[in-house]
Amino acid sequence: MPAMASSTAGSVPLPPLRQDAGVIGLVGLAHLVSHFSQLLLAPLFPWLKDALNASYVELGFLMTIFFVVSCGVQAASGFLVDRHGPRPVLFGGLALVGLAGFGFAASTSYWMMAAFAVVAGVGNGVFHPVDYTLLNRKVSAPRLGHAYSFHGITGSLGWALAPALLVPLAIAFSWRVALAAAGALAWVVMLVLWLKRDRLDLPKAAATTPGAAKAGDATFDFLRIPAVWMCFAFFLAYAGVLSVVQAFAPEAARQLHGVPVALVAACLTIYMVCSAGGMVLGGFLASDPSRCERIVAAGFGLAAVVALVIGLAPLPALAIPALFGAMGFASGIAGPSRDLLVKRSTPENASGRVFGIVYSGLDIGQAIAPLVFGSLMDHGRYAGVWLGLVALQALLIASAFNVRRVRRTALAPA
Repeated sequence: MPAMASSTAGSVPLPPLRQDAGVIGLVGLAHLVSHFSQLLLAPLFPWLKDALNASYVELGFLMTIFFVVSCGVQAASGFLVDRHGPRPVLFGGLALVGLAGFGFAASTSYWMMAAFAVVAGVGNGVFHPVDYTLLNRKVSAPRLGHAYSFHGITGSLGWALAPALLVPLAIAFSWRVALAAAGALAWVVMLVLWLKRDRLDLPKAAATTPGAAKAGDATFDFLRIPAVWMCFAFFLAYAGVLSVVQAFAPEAARQLHGVPVALVAACLTIYMVCSAGGMVLGGFLASDPSRCERIVAAGFGLAAVVALVIGLAPLPALAIPALFGAMGFASGIAGPSRDLLVKRSTPENASGRVFGIVYSGLDIGQAIAPLVFGSLMDHGRYAGVWLGLVALQALLIASAFNVRRVRRTALAPA
């Protein structure tokens, strides 16, 4: 008898593991580039400040440009994905990220950097609608939890790779060499995906073609689904959590607990590595979609308890990195179930549009949160930073359960 993957409960045979794994691996590689592109500039701010004669506020505004543009593109690109398929949109995004890297490297003024921040934002904006359309339509349902887990892990690795690659190159050569290397990396990944492009093509029957929409599946009907907007609110709060952890939490912990600078630098790396480990476990837990809300609540609930302890309790400095690791692991457990919540709210043939709108909440949150929490840092309210993080995590728990309660079908037009 030929080798065959195990069947689902409905006796429908699963495709070979190698087939699903190939799609998951290629999509994960693209997702790594997306997260990598989000940190192209921030690790190089000490060099760019002198080279461009810019303040940190001006350099931070480059990131605001990136995320605002990415937000708009992310919402719009979902429509392109549903109409033309994910593959051409993905290659366009990778090409633009690479172009932005080379453009940053060649920039001779602040405004040139700002222009290429727009290019980078456009490139970054396509990845989530593309990724989730490919995963949802090409990976078998019993393996989706693991697919989302691997997708989240590659995103965390992209964040970790950016400073690990760019800073040593900037020290050894220059910031221009570092950014040119970033552009080259994006184009190398694009070449790899091009060589494997047949695995990224959707079956004709699965693609949405112009005029193929059925009654009740009109282009904008999904915007009248309350669960979609609850998912958007969830990701808006999640972006705030990410922004606080990446930009302010380590320094706030240093000020509260006297953490040595060397340990402060390690806190974010430990958080990301442990988050990736949590996603591995979360992929197994997400095999039962009916418990997604409870897994999200447990993960972010534990993370909120850890954040509350860091913000209010007297702690030895050496305990802080370990607590960052615990917080990252707990948050990582919730990752795959978080993505399944969105999938359960997605109408047939609308993956690109729904994930585009929902994940645009990430960009909006990452554009807003630095303004709010940066003000707390400027005023020395370091405990307030941690309490704000706890509040955001509590909001994540509440919104996850509300996704389950609200309607998952379009409201009737007025």
